[in-house]
Amino acid sequence: MNRLLYHLIAFLVVAVWGVTFVFTKLLLIAGLTAAQIFVLRFVIAYLLLLAYTLTFKHFRLFTSSWQDELLMVALGVTGGSLYFLTENSAMIYTTTTNTSLIVCLCPLFAALLIALFFRSQRLHGIQIVGTVMAAIGVIIVVLNGRFVLHLSPLGDTLAFGACLCWAFYSLLMIPASMHYDTVFITRKVFFYGLLSMIPYFVIFPDLPSLSVVLRPDVLANLLFLGCVASMLCFLAWNWVIKKLGATIVTNYVYFNPVTTVIFAWLILSERITVYFLIGTLLILVGMYLCNKVSPSKSK
Repeated sequence: MNRLLYHLIAFLVVAVWGVTFVFTKLLLIAGLTAAQIFVLRFVIAYLLLLAYTLTFKHFRLFTSSWQDELLMVALGVTGGSLYFLTENSAMIYTTTTNTSLIVCLCPLFAALLIALFFRSQRLHGIQIVGTVMAAIGVIIVVLNGRFVLHLSPLGDTLAFGACLCWAFYSLLMIPASMHYDTVFITRKVFFYGLLSMIPYFVIFPDLPSLSVVLRPDVLANLLFLGCVASMLCFLAWNWVIKKLGATIVTNYVYFNPVTTVIFAWLILSERITVYFLIGTLLILVGMYLCNKVSPSKSK
């Protein structure tokens, strides 16, 4: 029963993250930059999590060693500043379709990286078939019958950079979750994600316009991204990684474009076709196979 709950939470997190492509696009259209969107959502998330820690938990400032502190820095960069900068910037130079397709294939790269360092979390047999099937489903869902990508070297490279960042974040979460609790790790991710943005703003001083930020639609989008998509979802995601393992949990990213398409249909009036249904079915079957635990891994 507990294992089913972990899988349900992972699915819900990815469902929320699938929506963020749409809301981020709306914020870009409203006039905010990729860097501004990232900083504003992480500031909101960090302050909320800091308030929670100071109120309900024992406050801890640093990790047990400088090596572990560097690990937290790496998590903040790969899962924070560099990931969101590359992903959000990609949507400026290429289509949302290209960005979603490239970023959502990160489980393939994550599985490869994790297999190189952690034998216990390697996929086996039917799980490999499942992840490939889910990847094919992602391609079908995102292309939605068009089968022609509008290539943009800069935008697609940025999207691939975001894909690799999340793969490395998944890898680094394994040793971090072995020694530290989820709230502490998530707070450090937000902190170092924001701290690592300082050089960017020194080079490109670009503060958001207060009149834009305080617009009701913009503020509502930012609060959703900060409170729900960042604070709650990062906490939940890091927690289920500890419970299920990074490889299995990262495979849920395959569901991301499904929720993106659904909300793009609801909010942006984009069309849903039979290709979406076929691709979604492949993703569902593939994820079922991915989550089959081999006898050697069963407890």
